[in-house]
Amino acid sequence: MREAAIVAPVYLRERDWAKVRTVIAEENLLQARTVSSGSRLAREVVQRLAVLTVDEIELLTEATSTERGHLLWAAACRRYDLIGEFAEEVLRERFLLLTPTLTHDDFDSFVRSKSLWHNELAELKDSTRRKLRSNLIRMLIEAGFVSGGGRIQQAVMSQRVATALATHAPNDMRFFPTSDDAAVRARS
Repeated sequence: MREAAIVAPVYLRERDWAKVRTVIAEENLLQARTVSSGSRLAREVVQRLAVLTVDEIELLTEATSTERGHLLWAAACRRYDLIGEFAEEVLRERFLLLTPTLTHDDFDSFVRSKSLWHNELAELKDSTRRKLRSNLIRMLIEAGFVSGGGRIQQAVMSQRVATALATHAPNDMRFFPTSDDAAVRARS
């Protein structure tokens, strides 16, 4: 979230993602210790922000930390199919079914089920799968959707973020632990 808050205004000024990456690198805006880590971090932030609309990036620059977390979660879900499918098929589904927790086994089961259609998932080393799981859970905690104890928490969205996400097709509300009523309210 910190990096997105730094990069979004640069994009609004430059309106060119390649220029944004150049500015980030030249000015070391992300305060990376090495050139390679700075490059990697800049690439990741730019790839996620690039899937947001200009209106969403403008909203990101003035957003509260909760709103920023929601927008960046939507960006990660759009950017990475695996995260988006997990959010929709596991996180939101468990929330709607009133299953209050999310465990490591839920992620592992999800990956196993997806590996039937995606050979690259079947070939993951255990260490890579654990790192993916750890990163995803950290993202869920940072976005406020899962407590440190694994309890799923409802996404309580501001009207402006809910409206922005509901206009995306298909509706990005599907990535959040919230009810269909919240998505309907966002469109009205």
